[in-house]
Amino acid sequence: MSASATRVGILGGGQLGQMLGLAAMPLGIECVFYDPAPDAPARIAGRHLAAAWDDSAALARFAESVDVVTFEFENVPAESLAFLAGIRPVHPGVRSLELTCDRIREKEFLRATGVPVQPFAPIGTRAELDLALAAVGPHGVLKTRSLGYDGKGQRVVRAASELEPAWNALGRTACIYEAFVPFDREVSIVATRALDGSAVVYPVVDNLHTQGILARSVAPAAIPPTIARDAENYARRVLDALGHVGTLALEMFVADGILIANEIAPRVHNSGHWTIHGARTSQFENHMRAVAGLPLGDAGMPEFAAMVNLVGGVPETAEILAIPGASAHLYGKAPRPGRKVGHIGIVAPSRETLLARLADAEHLARRVNRLA
Repeated sequence: MSASATRVGILGGGQLGQMLGLAAMPLGIECVFYDPAPDAPARIAGRHLAAAWDDSAALARFAESVDVVTFEFENVPAESLAFLAGIRPVHPGVRSLELTCDRIREKEFLRATGVPVQPFAPIGTRAELDLALAAVGPHGVLKTRSLGYDGKGQRVVRAASELEPAWNALGRTACIYEAFVPFDREVSIVATRALDGSAVVYPVVDNLHTQGILARSVAPAAIPPTIARDAENYARRVLDALGHVGTLALEMFVADGILIANEIAPRVHNSGHWTIHGARTSQFENHMRAVAGLPLGDAGMPEFAAMVNLVGGVPETAEILAIPGASAHLYGKAPRPGRKVGHIGIVAPSRETLLARLADAEHLARRVNRLA
């Protein structure tokens, strides 16, 4: 690769890819998206190659048409990423994907890196179910080891008698059983690491989920500075331990004044959408800068900021824009229950003003959202 890439291949063509492509344009970077869906939302922001994930000929054509490859979601087959890595540089690397697409390996990695996690145990057999129950306890969360997102592939367990039925409901597939964390709040932190190892970290955000789907994020989180510093330290540890190049998010719980890591998203993240208008350099631009070999931008925020997800439906654009400090981001996806079809970004000069504007945006979202 030359000093900086001018053609970036992106695996996945969803709304995250779309926003990456839009951020790349002012940088003079052309994006090529690889996604099997012919109507992939990212197709408006670059060239789109629609082919299967196991089509080696198409993957090779894709790799040969770009300078570097990245991805916008973690369900890319590791074999496909490894194949591409034999042709072009891939950022983040295969290790970031392999560790974070398996929840057991991910939790083991976090623990080894010095990031606190709740007790957990694998369940793949009936015998392991009993061992996990003894190790973790009767109140926990059962999740598939891979492929789950937005609350899918998981069940809350409140008594020992519920664990096996929960495992049956998930198809008796390989799972992780985690202790339930009675958290005070859910937070996340987004960070970007460059090729030279330098990194920028965005402020911690408060998150609220509804039925397993992120409903809103507020930046910065209303947490003590010591907790914010811990979150930044953990994010930097994860970036460096992975040798990660690009943006990632670390989702955590705050429980009794300490942080407990939930999971890593090795890519740009929904809880970082506020950065588009709320930070000096968005998570999407910084990701493109990192993978292209460019210097990173300032992750500071001039104002308070928030994001509200639109799930299953969208209000009239004029209604969104009538809210002071609000911006509309519609993904061009057909509405259906449980599908993220857009978000509302909000900025304000004070937390009090932000919360008032956020209430108006949430009112719009509640009117159109269809979660199930």
